[in-house]
Amino acid sequence: MKVIFLKDVKNQGKKDEIKEVKDGYAINYLIKNKYAVAYTKTSNKILEEEKNERKIIEENERKNANELKLKLEKETLNFKVKTGKDEKVFGSISTKQIKEELDKKGYTIDKKKILLKDSISTLGFHVVKIELYKEIYAEIKVHLIKE
Repeated sequence: MKVIFLKDVKNQGKKDEIKEVKDGYAINYLIKNKYAVAYTKTSNKILEEEKNERKIIEENERKNANELKLKLEKETLNFKVKTGKDEKVFGSISTKQIKEELDKKGYTIDKKKILLKDSISTLGFHVVKIELYKEIYAEIKVHLIKE
């Protein structure tokens, strides 16, 4: 029996894949548990429509992410920090603080998407990467200024 997978099934098939499986397995397991549907002209047509919709949505999200990237890369976030002897900064700037500063400027970005390699704990300019979408990253400047 030919089926269209609705979800990934380990060692059997991936989502949207069309595959030939045994009748009993298809009816009693895959279809019953909504892991797959029987392959028909109608189900294949629905699958193609869903793929096209997902493709359009992904293209829009990529376009929006690229536009946001251009805007973000023009921004510089300024933080006034207290320093001690030899211009050493007390503490460091966290992803939470960067997110709050971006919120003030009108950007809504999840703090988990802000990628910090090392803590920001020295005066001057630092570059911070933000993941906007699959393989689309923006680099913003963070400037620590002595209070």
